[in-house]
Amino acid sequence: MVFKWTVVHGGKTPPPGEVVAPDERLSWGRMVGLGGQHVIAMFGATFVFPLVMGLDPNLAIMMSGVATILFLLITQNRIPSYLGTSASFVGAVVAIRAAQDSDGVVTGAILIAGFVLALAGLLIWVLGIKVIHAVFPPAVTGAVVMLIGFGLAFVVADVFWPQDQWVALITMLAVFVFTVRLPGFLSRIAILLALVFGYVLSWVLDKTAGPITSLVPSTGEVASHDRVSFQSVLDAPWFGLPQFHGPDFQIAAIVLVLPAVIALIAENTGHVKAVAEMTKRDLDPDIGRAIFADGIGTAVATSVGGSPTTTYAENIGVMAATRIYSTAAYYIAGLIAILFGLCPKFGALIAATPGGVLGGITVVLYGMIGLLGAKIWIENRVNMGNPINLIPLGAGIILAVGPVRHVITDDFSLEGIALGTIVVLGGYHLLRALAPAYMKADLELTPGGGPPATDQPAARADDQPRRTDE
Repeated sequence: MVFKWTVVHGGKTPPPGEVVAPDERLSWGRMVGLGGQHVIAMFGATFVFPLVMGLDPNLAIMMSGVATILFLLITQNRIPSYLGTSASFVGAVVAIRAAQDSDGVVTGAILIAGFVLALAGLLIWVLGIKVIHAVFPPAVTGAVVMLIGFGLAFVVADVFWPQDQWVALITMLAVFVFTVRLPGFLSRIAILLALVFGYVLSWVLDKTAGPITSLVPSTGEVASHDRVSFQSVLDAPWFGLPQFHGPDFQIAAIVLVLPAVIALIAENTGHVKAVAEMTKRDLDPDIGRAIFADGIGTAVATSVGGSPTTTYAENIGVMAATRIYSTAAYYIAGLIAILFGLCPKFGALIAATPGGVLGGITVVLYGMIGLLGAKIWIENRVNMGNPINLIPLGAGIILAVGPVRHVITDDFSLEGIALGTIVVLGGYHLLRALAPAYMKADLELTPGGGPPATDQPAARADDQPRRTDE
């Protein structure tokens, strides 16, 4: 059955070192708390990127919940993931709006890209995992996971941390301490608790120390302001529908967004590989299904004016911290997100989370995602002494971390994660095709250097143990 999970550990907090698998759950009260933590993890980026693209953030939140539930159903609950707003289309959308400032043209172009992504996933699903193994060997997927995490470092450095560096630092330290010192289940939701702690700390500082002079993201200027402002919460209604609109299809706009599909295929593959690494399950046969599901999610979301979706690194970071992979938490998160879309006031409350607090949270989440990429390399013993691996992977990661912007035409450019992904993927296969025989032989003789074996790597003593009932 789709909506059936085995209750483990008596529904209580798992013992140290134990995990909760995708088809398992704890008590519903605990699952609601975990679902809320997933919503918090995705909320910042899912709310901010629509604003950057000029789309309704409340609708983006609502449709992210719809897309997440669709994803879970299509993947048959095997891949715990949240589908938040994709950043891969931001550059193309800015170019589209420079030529024609139309919401319909933007969402129409992305809708077509969603169908193209779904078609690519369907082909991978039908042709088999060998297609992914050939295109995305562990050397490449590890790099993609790494650059996705580290490629978001600029968001911490340029957007969140400068808003309140001391609150960011204290919130980050709170995550550290809560994770290792809080008892039982509380340590599993340390990120959510640290966010609440930072929120309250910011409010207390406003009342005692007064306003802070720092960067205001909405204006891009340094000014004096309160850390926490509830004016938007007071102004927002309790209930209301988002701003729905239909798509408008124009060839020029569609051409601009299609390159993002390449990045999304690699991003989804990397995310599934990361989830597989954490859950110790072979999810390779489900990669095509996951890409297909993400494409459908994007198409459905943009068909009513929402934002493009993608599996979210932030939520993978939450799973890495909690070791609870139950898909039940993601259904709950999806339902909460849908309710957010119908309650502008509650959405405004979450959106009022101080930037410094988000800085302290995201620096931990993004860093853990990046290190999951390194873990894929280690587990597959990727040979970094071989230039076929070393050169393109290193270059792509630097381009993502920069983030470097490469202008192709006056109206189109690639930057950051998208550019880094393309360089890693294209560069690896270019060098593999051009390299002399001894380099190729060395690559293929190194486990993980070429197409990976079908067997999963054995878990080390410090990894999550395999469960006997898996």
